Amino acid sequence: MNTSSLNITQTDESLSLNFLREIDIYTLTKHQETIDKLNLSKVKNVVINLSAVTFIDTAAAIFLHNLQKQFSSDDTQVQVVCENKEVLKTLELVRKKQEPQTQHKQRLGKTFVEKLGKSVYHYYKSFLSFMAFLGEVFTAVIYYLSALKNIRFKEIAFEINESGIKAVGIIALTSFLIGVVVAYQSAYQLKLYGANIFIVDMLGLSILRELAPMMTAIVIAGRSGSAFTAQIGAMKITEELDAMRTMGFDPYMFLVLPRIIALMIALPILIFVADIAGILGGMLIANIDLNITVDLFMDRFSDVIAVKHFTVGIVKGPFFAFLIASIAIYRGLMVENDTQSIGFNTTKSVVESIFAVIMCDALFSIAFTNLGI
Repeated sequence: MNTSSLNITQTDESLSLNFLREIDIYTLTKHQETIDKLNLSKVKNVVINLSAVTFIDTAAAIFLHNLQKQFSSDDTQVQVVCENKEVLKTLELVRKKQEPQTQHKQRLGKTFVEKLGKSVYHYYKSFLSFMAFLGEVFTAVIYYLSALKNIRFKEIAFEINESGIKAVGIIALTSFLIGVVVAYQSAYQLKLYGANIFIVDMLGLSILRELAPMMTAIVIAGRSGSAFTAQIGAMKITEELDAMRTMGFDPYMFLVLPRIIALMIALPILIFVADIAGILGGMLIANIDLNITVDLFMDRFSDVIAVKHFTVGIVKGPFFAFLIASIAIYRGLMVENDTQSIGFNTTKSVVESIFAVIMCDALFSIAFTNLGI
């Protein structure tokens, strides 16, 4: 039985909505249809009279609140008349819940201090997470080397082939072109002072100590590092890592350590290839542009370039490899359950690996210079 009714009194500029008895969710549609039929274009004063209302539910309170907002404007005044305390409490409760959502002002933007604080905290959490990952790696290394049977020789050999042998071509070509560019740019300046032969000194020192290790590490970070991140990330999305743990296989033993060890073995070899290719590129330009024969170049090279310069470049290899592989695998493990996360973390992997390699190389340069090496 419908116990609610609505009496409407309207003049040219005023409107009175007189609700009677109970208002609940079942009567709202009828009241809304009645109000929608009204012509409100000239109305300046609206009275919502609830004096005769004995009960309203929350749905009715929301309806009345929205009705008040609907009529409210710069030219229209709305007045709610009600003496029932229970009805007023329900209306006030709805008003408090509704107002913060409608009157909340959107902040224009974060302050510089807030942005800085959030960035610092984010990098701090990322650093702690990476340190935890390294802790897991070193724990796995101890177990890995505790017995010969724990070493996954087949997986390591496979990764050496993927990360090292298959990268020989691109490394050799890149280093050859670097040698060509460095020699060509230097030749012009050396000819001005008649110091053609010193191109051998410059090429030997720069390529063996810095350029070959650095360029090799950067190429490997872009080639193998990104592959590690994508592979591990795809395995995480497809829940292969969870399946391995369920079957009792430790992903660090089967996926992480073989890749790290393989790259630490392969990178010094690739640096050696890069040394040869870079020197050959420089030798070619020295012969063409400065008329320095191969015999003269090699004689000068053996006289002025000590073995320690070659050793310095090779020694950097395992450290660069560890940084590249660790960062790449860590980023792979950070992939979330969506394909976009793979691209994001792969990009982060390459950028962070290159940055880590450059920073490590700078530390090596400072240390070797102070040690007189």
